[in-house]
Amino acid sequence: MKTTWPELSYAEAHKTYETIHLWTQIVGKIRLVKTPWINHSWHVTLYVTPSGLTTSDIVAGDKHFQLDFDFINHQLQLKTSTGDTSSIDLKKLSVAGCYKQVLDALREAGIQADIYPVPNELEDPIPFHKDETHATYKPEHAVALHQAFLRVHDIFTRFRAEFSGKSSPVHFFWGSFDLAVSRFSGRDAPRHPGGVPNLPDWIAQEAYSKEVCSCGFWPGSEAYPTAAFYSYIYPEPEGYKDARIKPAQAYYHPELREFILPYDAVQEADDPDSVLLDFLRSTYEAAADLARWDRKALEQENFDNQRKANRSAYKQVDKDA
Repeated sequence: MKTTWPELSYAEAHKTYETIHLWTQIVGKIRLVKTPWINHSWHVTLYVTPSGLTTSDIVAGDKHFQLDFDFINHQLQLKTSTGDTSSIDLKKLSVAGCYKQVLDALREAGIQADIYPVPNELEDPIPFHKDETHATYKPEHAVALHQAFLRVHDIFTRFRAEFSGKSSPVHFFWGSFDLAVSRFSGRDAPRHPGGVPNLPDWIAQEAYSKEVCSCGFWPGSEAYPTAAFYSYIYPEPEGYKDARIKPAQAYYHPELREFILPYDAVQEADDPDSVLLDFLRSTYEAAADLARWDRKALEQENFDNQRKANRSAYKQVDKDA
């Protein structure tokens, strides 16, 4: 059955996206300062939920807490292991207001979180506590973006299941505002040059310390003002940019050094899921083959047919009984 993917327009929704991006940076930085460092900065990411995005469980002394963006009820919610709850209305909320209210809510629950109050990975950022500029939140744009995240999360999860080597979760990076999943060869990579705006070079160097093939989705930015999927490998092997990739709408972006598939090519397709899987699989296969990854050792058998056969066997046993 064909899944329905929402229409996205960066031109119409970019102010809402920019505000949500900065809100997620505040919440993500709270997770950052409260969580032990995990390789490739996987300890800072957020996760897609049926209603939005979550930090998942965070430890603060004897107390556990979680922060959730709810794009159905349009709230930022705090929950703790001792039963404390609070919510912040996202409508008409500036970045400065979000910064103050979420830290106040944590303090009222007995949780202290001292974060660096400047956004990362952005040019000329405004400190959170001074940012009354970004305060646009149109619920319909947030709802559509969340529905897209849900669809993408499903396909990325299916794609992740085909790999038995080291792989990241499907997770949301609040610095770059993208949903991503990464596969690793297990080999060391050359030292990354760094240079990401407002991000210490050592963080990028640690993140790219191993050979990696990553794919992701972002809703657009000033540099690339349209929603799109991407796929790249680091380090990039010779011939990668000339690889034949599916579907026909995909292309190699020389400045970004990655393959791009416009979101509209998926959203408008007769079978959006298959089109996106074609892109993910073909870019990975080109990358892994050209970089000479040990695909036989790294790729996972598809157990779906075996699982279906087992279910049929159980049904037969029940029938015979």
